[in-house]
Amino acid sequence: MKKLNQLTFIKIKKFLQNRGYNISKKNKIISENFTSLYYISLASVFLISFSYFLPIAISFYSKNFTGKQIVINSSNKNFNKVLEGNEIKSKIKESEKVDFKNLYFDVFDIDINENDTVRLSASTINQLFKDENYNLTDIRKNKLVKPISIDLLPNEIKLIENTKEKKELFIQIILPLILEENKKIRIERKTLFSILNKNNNTDAEKNWLKSKFKQYGVINRDLATLKIRMDEIPVSLAVAQAAKETGWGTSRFAQEGNALFGQWTYDGKGIKPAKSDDDDTHKVMKFKILKASVRAYQRNLNTHKSYREFRKVRAIQRDVFGTLNSLELVNYLDKYAETGNEYIKILKKIIEQNKLTDFDDAKILPSSIKEKGLI
Repeated sequence: MKKLNQLTFIKIKKFLQNRGYNISKKNKIISENFTSLYYISLASVFLISFSYFLPIAISFYSKNFTGKQIVINSSNKNFNKVLEGNEIKSKIKESEKVDFKNLYFDVFDIDINENDTVRLSASTINQLFKDENYNLTDIRKNKLVKPISIDLLPNEIKLIENTKEKKELFIQIILPLILEENKKIRIERKTLFSILNKNNNTDAEKNWLKSKFKQYGVINRDLATLKIRMDEIPVSLAVAQAAKETGWGTSRFAQEGNALFGQWTYDGKGIKPAKSDDDDTHKVMKFKILKASVRAYQRNLNTHKSYREFRKVRAIQRDVFGTLNSLELVNYLDKYAETGNEYIKILKKIIEQNKLTDFDDAKILPSSIKEKGLI
C-alpha cells in the first residue's frame, strides 16, 4: 500500500481535528497505518452523500408526480408527514360532479332480497366465530381472515357491557366485509393495468373500461384520474371510521339502516336524523346489508371532490412506498365530519389504541376454489 503524500495527510488531519480528534505532529510517522483510515473516511463520505441525495432524488420524482415536494423521514417507518404545504397541486382535473345513480348503481341494487336476510343474535354470531376458529388474535399473527359474511349487526351488541368484547365482535363482523371489497378493487386495478399495457384491446376490455369510468365518476375517459380513484382504503382507517360513526355498532343508523359510515344523501334512501332541523333535507344513507354500506363508503372516498387530496396522497404512497399509511391518510379526511381536525384526532386515537394497523396487511381467504390464486 502506497504512503500518503504530505499534503493529503495534512488535509485529513485538519478534517479530523475539526471534528474532535487530536493528532500530534509526531503521529506523521504512522501515515502508512493511517492509510486505512483514509479509505474508510472516503467510504464514509460516499455513504453519507448517498443517504443525503437519495431522499432528494425520491422527492424530485414525487414532485414530478404531483407538483408538490415530498418530505420523507427515512428513519420513521410510519412517517408522520408525506407532503409539505396545505394543498396538493396537480394537473389532473377530476370531475366536480358525478351522477348519483350512476355512482351507486351497484350499491343500492345489490343482488339480495331483504326478506332473505336474517339478524343473528350476538351469542349466535360469537358461537359461529368460535366454531370457525375465527378470532382477532390469530389474525394479528397469520394475517388471514376467513370469508364469514354477516348481513346485519346484532341488536344485542348495545347490551354488551364489556367494552373489549363489544369492540372485538364489531371488528370481527366488519373486517371480512372490508377486506372483500378491497380485494375486488385490487383485482380491478390489476385488470386495468393489464389492459393499459396492451396495444390492442378487445371489445370486452373496452366495455369494461367504459363501465369503470361510469362506476368511478370519471369524465372524458381520463385514465390518469381512473388510476388514482381505483384503489383500496386502508383496513385500519375503514374500521376506525365505522367504529366512530356507529359507536362500535350501537347507533340507530347502523341498527336500522346498516349504515356503518354515516354517509349523507339528498336524493337516495335514508334515515332522517332525530335532531335535524325541519329545513335540513339530508338523510343518512340506508342499505339492505352491511356489505353495501362498505361499498358505498369506498365509492365515496374514491370519487367525492372533498377527498381529492386524500386520493392524491394515497397515489403518492402507492407509487413511492408501495404501501398505504392510514395514520397519514387520515389527515386528509377533515371534511368527512363537521368537527374537522377534531374528527381526525379521534380517528387516530381509535387506530392507535386498538392497534388496527395490524389488519392493514391481512388477506381474505378464498370463499371458493375458483378464487384461489387471486389473493
